[in-house]
Amino acid sequence: MSITDESIYLPEKATILKVEKLTEKEKLYTVELDSGEELGHEPGQFVELTVPGVGEAPISISSSPTKEGTSFELCVRAVGNVTNALHRLTASDKIGIRGPFGTGFPVEELKGHDMLFIAGGLGIAPLRSLIKYTLDRRSEFGDVKVLYGCQEPCQQLYEDEIQRWRERDDIDIRETVDNCPDEACWEGNVGVITTLIPGVDIDLENTYSIVCGPPVMYRFVLQELEEKELPHDSIYLSLERRMKCGVGKCGHCQITGKEGEFYACQDGPVFNYDVIKGFEEAL
Repeated sequence: MSITDESIYLPEKATILKVEKLTEKEKLYTVELDSGEELGHEPGQFVELTVPGVGEAPISISSSPTKEGTSFELCVRAVGNVTNALHRLTASDKIGIRGPFGTGFPVEELKGHDMLFIAGGLGIAPLRSLIKYTLDRRSEFGDVKVLYGCQEPCQQLYEDEIQRWRERDDIDIRETVDNCPDEACWEGNVGVITTLIPGVDIDLENTYSIVCGPPVMYRFVLQELEEKELPHDSIYLSLERRMKCGVGKCGHCQITGKEGEFYACQDGPVFNYDVIKGFEEAL
């Protein structure tokens, strides 16, 4: 799907093929454009999803462009009018799609390097696209480590898929939860995601860290990576909050600083930390 002047503003008709409940708040949607065309996205990009009669919202693309077929996947948390309305839809229902939009991860730059993914909560959704890309082209990357944290075991996303990742010998998965209720079955680490970082060995000259999570997480993760002395230009952040229109018209996601301004929907949502670190509004 190419972005023309028309497709930037007008949703293309699409059909929900499958709905999978992940947690009490999140569902995974498999979607296909009615045109039969591929979405044509890069890992890290997003779409504007329209629920007819309700409105639209920016949603990260969770599937990799290496996925077979023309369908793509969107992980959606029910948090507002549009996403709650989407959660009431089922397979065969119609929605609208604009995009893909934004700047994705620089996959060509990342190839040949070790990858350290750090995901908090729903942040695993946009990172899943790049993780799956990396695993589908495993020989093109070095060591792959995934640190994933959520509040409680019941809030873990992609549980079955992560279990399959655990069974592989070419990826290192480390998980944690902030809290573990007495009745929960959990044998992993208990603590915030930053508690996992000190125990990770990093090749400082050959590692890229890819980070996505709730706003409060970034400052503390970046502090831990500073302790590891990972260069700032080896860190990529996905900053998806505050986006609205997707095309830089509404100004809702504008990030300003002494050195200029960015729009998260166009210049991001993926940013190199070395570029964005001087913008206080970004982090």
